[in-house]
Amino acid sequence: MTTETTQSKKTLKGTVLSNKMDKTAVVAVTRFVKHSKYKKYFKITKKFKAHDENNEAQVGDKVSIVETRPISKDKHFAIVK
Repeated sequence: MTTETTQSKKTLKGTVLSNKMDKTAVVAVTRFVKHSKYKKYFKITKKFKAHDENNEAQVGDKVSIVETRPISKDKHFAIVK
């Protein structure tokens, strides 16, 4: 008996911070979180290294990244325009 598990991959939207590496771009993903005690919203920004096969992403571009298999030690996302 074969069972097939389909897991949805994370898709995040962010801004390109750096494209100096070959085939890699650093993307900042910002989200708003509500503090559990004080009920105030604040920004959390996290940086992800994303695979950019053709070096198309430029600094400041709004991009969408999707989770993939590990490409290197730090790269687990790929850029989808």
